[in-house]
Amino acid sequence: MALSGIALFFLVVGIIVLMLLFFYFVPIGLWVTAFFSGVKVRIFRDLIGMRLRKVPPQKIIRPLIAATKAGIKLDADKLEAHYLAGGNVLNVVKALISADKANINLTFERATAIDLAGRDVLEAVKVSVNPKVIITPMIAAVAMDGIQVRATSRVTVRANIDRLVGGAGEETIVARVGEGIVTTIGSSHSHKKVLENPDLISKTVLDKGLDAGTAFEILSIDIADVDVGENIGAKLQTDQAEADKRIAQAKAEERRALAVAQEQEMKALTQEMRAKVVEAEAEVPRAIADAFRQGNLGVMDYYNLKNIQADTDMRNSIAKPDTDKGKKQE
Repeated sequence: MALSGIALFFLVVGIIVLMLLFFYFVPIGLWVTAFFSGVKVRIFRDLIGMRLRKVPPQKIIRPLIAATKAGIKLDADKLEAHYLAGGNVLNVVKALISADKANINLTFERATAIDLAGRDVLEAVKVSVNPKVIITPMIAAVAMDGIQVRATSRVTVRANIDRLVGGAGEETIVARVGEGIVTTIGSSHSHKKVLENPDLISKTVLDKGLDAGTAFEILSIDIADVDVGENIGAKLQTDQAEADKRIAQAKAEERRALAVAQEQEMKALTQEMRAKVVEAEAEVPRAIADAFRQGNLGVMDYYNLKNIQADTDMRNSIAKPDTDKGKKQE
């Protein structure tokens, strides 16, 4: 009796484990839902096979049911392959349903390619149906009259499904629009024309075909705000004048230093000449004495020389007051 009770217990446990395994590998509720939704799902090949391939059946079968109910025929094997490739099956199916309702030509292959490329295919379809507004940052440019003009714009774009794979993103759109605004303002002769006709920027930028090679189609570019900035031209002229002033001061200082050096050189030469004169004057008495001894100079010649020197000193003393008076008058 004891052995039969233990055997019965293990039998019940085994049956429970088998049932749990069965319901794990065969989600009956999901199979019933698919059956009544018109989706043919094979228990052993599809449901059990997905479990063995480590693919959650709910992530394949439920999107497949939604697509079938929306009138879109999809293959469970392709959905499973997209999941195994790292794609978002539910997002792809929702995008296909939205595109079909909006009459947008979007195939399953293109939708999966967009999803695997890292873009949100559902968001792309929504932007294609409901255009998106991109607000550019404040862009500053200088008109020809030297006045800075700052502007912000609103760029209305629509997703281009055909260029989502390999097309540039929003950053490129913003950069190109900013470049177009800078070019348009920079080519204006006066900042007043830009303030009077801000739509001129929109028309000029829109005609440049800035959406080429991007994943978007630009519908409109509207200038949201235009403001006057700094007077860049006057600032540049002021800076140039300051630079010229510093250059002139440097050259003047150079000339002053050169003049001081020349003056010092002249003073040195003058002192050298004075020293030579003093040295020569010191030799005069010696020369006179030698002339006396050698008989080349007589007494009368010496007195005549002294008289000439006395006359010269007298003339210098007479002329000196007039010279000082003239200096005072100056």
